[in-house]
Amino acid sequence: MKELVEYMVKSLVENPDQVEVREIDGTRSVIFEVRVAEEDMGRVIGKGGRVANAMRTLLRVAAIRQGKRAILEIV
Repeated sequence: MKELVEYMVKSLVENPDQVEVREIDGTRSVIFEVRVAEEDMGRVIGKGGRVANAMRTLLRVAAIRQGKRAILEIV
């Protein structure tokens, strides 16, 4: 799932080399912390948070297939 998050975020930003994805595993859930360059923050969040919510939806579906719960945080 980490690869999925990296792929989605790197596809959106202008500085893909500055994208950092940190995975924090729990027993039933996984938290993904995404860090991007300051100027790319708006691209990742999107107007009204639409892009971020779409990424969360895709991640949630991928997590359900593995029997887990996924949380995406943009730091």
